[in-house]
Amino acid sequence: MTGVLRVGNASGFYGDRFTAWREMLDGGELDVLTGDYLAELTMLILGRDRLRDPGLGYAKTFLRQLEGCLGTALDRGVRIVTNAGGLHPAGLATAIAALADRLGLSVRVAHVEGDALPRPDALTANAYLGAFGIAACLDAGADVVVTGRVTDASLAVGPAIARFGWRPDDLDRLAGATVAGHLIECGAQVTGGNFSFFTELPDGGHRPGFPIAEIHPDGSSVLTKHPGTGGAVTVETVTAQLLYEVAGPDYLGPDVVTRLDTVRLRQDGPDRVRVDGVRGTPPPATLKVGVNNLGGFRNSMTFVLCGLDIPAKAALVRGQVEAAVGADGLEFTLARTDHPDAADTETASALLHVHLRDGDRARAGRAFSAAAVELALASYPGCTLTTLPGDATPYGVFTADAVPQADVPHVAVLPDGTRLAVPPPSRTVAPAAERTLAPTAERTLAGPAPARAAPAPGPTRRGPLGELVGARSGDKGGDANLGVWARSDATWGWLREWLTVDRLAELLPETAASTVERYELPNLRAVNFAIRGLLGQGVAASTRFDPQAKALGELLRSRVVDLPAALTPGPPAAGEADR
Repeated sequence: MTGVLRVGNASGFYGDRFTAWREMLDGGELDVLTGDYLAELTMLILGRDRLRDPGLGYAKTFLRQLEGCLGTALDRGVRIVTNAGGLHPAGLATAIAALADRLGLSVRVAHVEGDALPRPDALTANAYLGAFGIAACLDAGADVVVTGRVTDASLAVGPAIARFGWRPDDLDRLAGATVAGHLIECGAQVTGGNFSFFTELPDGGHRPGFPIAEIHPDGSSVLTKHPGTGGAVTVETVTAQLLYEVAGPDYLGPDVVTRLDTVRLRQDGPDRVRVDGVRGTPPPATLKVGVNNLGGFRNSMTFVLCGLDIPAKAALVRGQVEAAVGADGLEFTLARTDHPDAADTETASALLHVHLRDGDRARAGRAFSAAAVELALASYPGCTLTTLPGDATPYGVFTADAVPQADVPHVAVLPDGTRLAVPPPSRTVAPAAERTLAPTAERTLAGPAPARAAPAPGPTRRGPLGELVGARSGDKGGDANLGVWARSDATWGWLREWLTVDRLAELLPETAASTVERYELPNLRAVNFAIRGLLGQGVAASTRFDPQAKALGELLRSRVVDLPAALTPGPPAAGEADR
């Protein structure tokens, strides 16, 4: 079929803007409206829900959102595709049918299953399925398609397969749609949300609209949003999202490996960015499996350390807490938020965060928090805490492994109840990372590196790196990714030489102990770093101040460095005029 498929997205996570479904349906023309609700942490939350009630395990918020707009979607012929089914897609499909009956609506609901794997030793274990099951449901006339754990991009790729009749060997088309799906999967994050240069947006970033991908039969797309909504769609907002939660140029998926280094972006009018040139190669023979387990129990208390002798005060607390509950599982983090000669208590104070993780709920619970509170009159001068004693809470541990695609029963359950098996791809290859790379501290994967001279010496000035570059960072299990893009060709020429793994370790010392892989994406004027193990056992187990590394990019941009004066406003640094 020819024409353009307009796919909007109304949810980037479980808890996103409740009214977005109504806003997207009322804001303009759409063919498909998707909703992404699943993340590694969400699967853990749904797993705990299902422990309490086997009938749960799906995103309950979606049902409340759908209640107010299902009739509108049906009237306007907008088909809905969502992974809100989580751990129980059949349960959500049944609930949607019951909702439609209550509303007096006739709706054809289908769902995709097979992602849940039998792992008796795990709370949840789910393979990341591809898009062809979604396509089969739509081909069978479904108005609403519910999935469990599919890749986020599959929510957009499946409708494109159904509309254009793509086959598994249409790799470039599948790759192009995968990029479109990746760009809209996080909702407003591609239309100005979480954008480094938010102050330049027309509305200052106050209420960005949700995105639309206009997908073409050849797999190219245009990213846009409804007229009159906030935020903006520019090459830079799209670049930022393209760099989010990726590693190297090979973006692995169950249907295709998408070559991110082939993506081309260009402005195609106000709030319109054309995405084309994307190339795909056969998918891997395995599917990623996300596994959640309960890791134990955790608790935290925070001490306020004011004024002088901050390190000595922190050392005293550490010794006292360890003596009270034992050292095993304790973690102490001193945040030096204090300023010298401060005029008020808050700016004169540092924070000592004390965390305890243990398999014994009693030790991690009141035994720990009460021991901290008991120090109130028997510790350092000015002793105070920000929290009351509380009980421990369970935490989860996320890991990822892989299973052969042929071992996963990918099934489309059609509106009439027919169960249609979705075959695995007939042609697969080993991922590039397994074929060609030895484990090294730094890897640059942009094809053969062109010969290029180091940037010519010249005057510099001191300033924050963010004057010249944007950044976006995020998490994948225990790993962090950090994408950095240059705002001009001249800046890119400097950035690609200057921002090495060693330089990153200087600017972000917390990365120095990690294995860091560096990748170049010249079409985007960007470098991306995969920082292995920075986040430990994942967000649910992390005690980091920024457990998902969302702020890592902005921390990097805030570091003051020697910037090339020719690329920045302002005078060169003192003594640098002839450098």
